[in-house]
Amino acid sequence: MTSIQFKERLNALEQWILANPNPPRHWPWIGLYKACRIIYAVARDVINGLLTLHAMSLVYTTLLSIVPLLALSFSVLKAMDVHQRIQPFLYQFFEPMGPQGIDMANKVLEFVDNIKVGVLGSVGLALLIYTVISLVQKIEFSFNTIWRVPQMRSLAQRFSNYLSVIMIGPLLMVLAIGISATIFSSTVVQTLIAIEPLGTVVLFLSRFTPFFLVVLAFTFMYVFMPNTKVKPKYALIGGLIAGVTWQGCGMLFASFVAGSARYEAIYSSFAIGIILLIWLYLNWLILLLGSSIVFYIQNPSAIAKRHRVRVSPALQEQVALVLMWLVCKPFSEGKAAPQQERLEQNMGVPAEVSRKISDKLIRGGLLMLAGPAGDGLVPARSLDLISVEDILSVIRADEERLIRRLPKVLPEDLSPLPNCSDPRTMAELLKPHRD
Repeated sequence: MTSIQFKERLNALEQWILANPNPPRHWPWIGLYKACRIIYAVARDVINGLLTLHAMSLVYTTLLSIVPLLALSFSVLKAMDVHQRIQPFLYQFFEPMGPQGIDMANKVLEFVDNIKVGVLGSVGLALLIYTVISLVQKIEFSFNTIWRVPQMRSLAQRFSNYLSVIMIGPLLMVLAIGISATIFSSTVVQTLIAIEPLGTVVLFLSRFTPFFLVVLAFTFMYVFMPNTKVKPKYALIGGLIAGVTWQGCGMLFASFVAGSARYEAIYSSFAIGIILLIWLYLNWLILLLGSSIVFYIQNPSAIAKRHRVRVSPALQEQVALVLMWLVCKPFSEGKAAPQQERLEQNMGVPAEVSRKISDKLIRGGLLMLAGPAGDGLVPARSLDLISVEDILSVIRADEERLIRRLPKVLPEDLSPLPNCSDPRTMAELLKPHRD
C-alpha cells in the first residue's frame, strides 16, 4: 500500500467517523460507531498536545503542593484519630514505583507528621492554604478547558468549595472504608461467605473494594471539578474507564520500574525523582483523558475535526436565529422551558458554538435562564418586543468595544462601514483617492 492510498483510506475513515450520512441504527453497531467517534476525538486532543500540556503543568504544581495538601487533609483526620486508614491509599499510589516508591511514601508521611499546622502562624497558614488552593484551581482550569467552559468559579466559590473538598473528601474516603469494613464483617455477610458460590463472590468484591473507591474518586472529580453541570451517569462511565486504565497502567509501570536498572546506573540518585515525575504525569493524563471521554459522551455534537471550531459570522447569526426560534416556540405554546443542553444536541452544532451564542443572547437581554435547575432557556422579554433585527444586533455587537481602537484610515464615504450588499469594488473605492 502506497502512502497516497494510506492517506486516502485514512481520510475516508475520518469522513465516516465525523460526517457519516447514514450512521448505524441498530445495536451493537450504534455503540461501536459512537465509541469510534469518542476515541477519534480524544486521540485528536492528545495528538494536538492539549491534554499532555495540562498534564505536564499539573505535575509541576503537584510537586509544590503535595505536602501542604496532605498536611491539611491529615490534620482533620488526625483530630479524629483516623488518619491511619487513609495511609494505605497513599502507599497504593506509590506502589508501582517499587521499593523506592514505598520509601518515598514513608518520607512524605514522616514529613507531613512533622508539620504542625497549629504553630505555622497566620502568614504560614495562609501560604499553606494558598498553595493547596492553587493546585485545585489549576485542576479546575484544566477541566474547564476540556469542557469548553469560558469562566471559572468565583473567588468565594473557589475558597469555600476547594477547602470543603480538601477537608471533607478524606473524611468521606475514611467513611467509605469504614462502611465497607462493617458490611464485610457483619453477621449476615459472614453467613453468606460460608455458602458457596456466594462466599467466592463476597471475597471477590472485598478484594476489589480499593478499586471501587478509586472509581468513585475519579467519578467525584469528573462531577465536581468542571464549572458546569456534568451528568453523574456519564461521570461514572468515565470514572470506570479511568479506574481500569489506572490499574492497568500501574501494573505496566511497575514492570517498567522493575526492569529499569540501567536508568539507576545512568541517573544514580536522580532516577527515583525522574520515575516519580513520569508516574505523576501518567496519573494526571489518565485523569484528564477520563474527563475528555465524559465530555464527548455528554456532548457528542462537539466531536469535530478540530478542537476549536472555526466560527464564521454567518454561522453565528444562523445559530442565534434557530436558537431563538427553538426557545420562543414552546414559550408561545405554554410549554416548559427547553433545556440548554437538549437544544444544543438538537441543533447539531458543537456545544461550544451554541453555548457562546446563548451566553451572548443572555447578556444582550433576549434570553434568560429558568427552570428548577437553572438550565432552561426562556425569552427575557415579551415576544412582541423581540425582532430579528434585535437578535442580529446582539450577535454583531462589539462587547469588548475594540472597533473604536481601529486606526482612522477609512475615508468619509466608508464611515460607517458599508453592509454586505454594497456593490462597489476596492478599485472603485480607491480610484477617487488616487486621483
